[in-house]
Amino acid sequence: MPNTLIRRLVILGGLSIILIIFVQSYWLLKTWDIKDKEFDQSVNIVLRNVAERMSKFNKTILPKSEVVQRRSSNYYAVNINSGIDAGLLEQYLLQEMAKQSLIIDFEYAVFDCTTDELVYGNYCSVENTEDSKLKKNKNLPKFQNLTYYFVVRFPQRENFLLANRNMALTLTLLSVLAIAFFLYSMWIILEQKRLSELQKDFINNMTHEFKTPISSIKIASDFLANDKTLQSDARLSKYAQIIREQNQRLNNQVEKVLNIARLEKDSIELKKEIFEVNQTLNEILINESLKLKQGNITFAPLKNEVYINADKLHFVNVVANIIDNGVKYSKDEPVVNIFLNEDAKDVLLHIKDHGIGIDKENQKKLFDKFYRVSTGDVHNVKGFGLGLYYVKNICLAHGWQIQVISETGSGTEFIIRMSKL
Repeated sequence: MPNTLIRRLVILGGLSIILIIFVQSYWLLKTWDIKDKEFDQSVNIVLRNVAERMSKFNKTILPKSEVVQRRSSNYYAVNINSGIDAGLLEQYLLQEMAKQSLIIDFEYAVFDCTTDELVYGNYCSVENTEDSKLKKNKNLPKFQNLTYYFVVRFPQRENFLLANRNMALTLTLLSVLAIAFFLYSMWIILEQKRLSELQKDFINNMTHEFKTPISSIKIASDFLANDKTLQSDARLSKYAQIIREQNQRLNNQVEKVLNIARLEKDSIELKKEIFEVNQTLNEILINESLKLKQGNITFAPLKNEVYINADKLHFVNVVANIIDNGVKYSKDEPVVNIFLNEDAKDVLLHIKDHGIGIDKENQKKLFDKFYRVSTGDVHNVKGFGLGLYYVKNICLAHGWQIQVISETGSGTEFIIRMSKL
């Protein structure tokens, strides 16, 4: 995966996470604020109704304003103009809270003006368990500006509000899990990329290191092959030829790895030039035929000259790679047929072999890096599985279309569609 793509993915992912966290936080705060206002409104209704019932019972008149005063998030004071019966107060509180469906623990206290003390009343629990006694707070604050009043505190207010937000909390949890999964996925991607780059660097360094001994072996093998004394000895001459051939084969494989490395680093540059296709293919045919110990490669040129604008070196490599595959995957003596046809805009290059063929399943992975078509229990096909990967990338770089037509046992045909001049 390219560095620029990963960088964009990380940036977009980071911005998405920030946006999700911001929206989720805003939504949670907004929901909390709404629920708190609903709670405050319900409590005000309950306490106002209780104050009116107490006033009616005592036959007094309530103050014109600020009957119910919220002194903190869970602490309320109710101002009335008459004495308060604690037992009656608790009864009214329970009845009015039931009417409003306000099912929550509360405790209350009544101000005694004769002693100037706030007398604790009771802790009323929804659960009615012994644990509720531990929640009592008998040190409730009093207020200097009120004369006849009672106070109510809701110690479980936060839990009550949270209990009504199950959906919001569930969605928040899912969002957190999604963010955690994304971060873990990004860590995996970056870790895999780091390991992949280490592997690529190792392969590149290794192949570059191979170039020096390969060059030295080539010089030494050429010297031996041209030595007149050695040429007179058939056995030594054969060994020298084997060294030259295997050294050339090793050099070709190293060049393939280096070409793939350049492709993956996007550092390969196409040096396009205009050249005639028939002539170039004929030159490739001559060179490839020299490599054959048996078999035949044929080429049927077009009657007229056809010119394309492409990187000639890479074009030669593409054709040579396909021919090389056709030769390697032949059953007996390899036969490869090359021919051209054209239409108004394009020239089509056909390279057909008569080898073992490729089944439909393998055709899907044919151009994957390091992928090699299975030949069963026969292991005489050599290579790294880089040739067709290179072919595909060069075709993409030129804007060419490549097509594979093959059936098991009937050979394979590669068709490359190229724009002509």
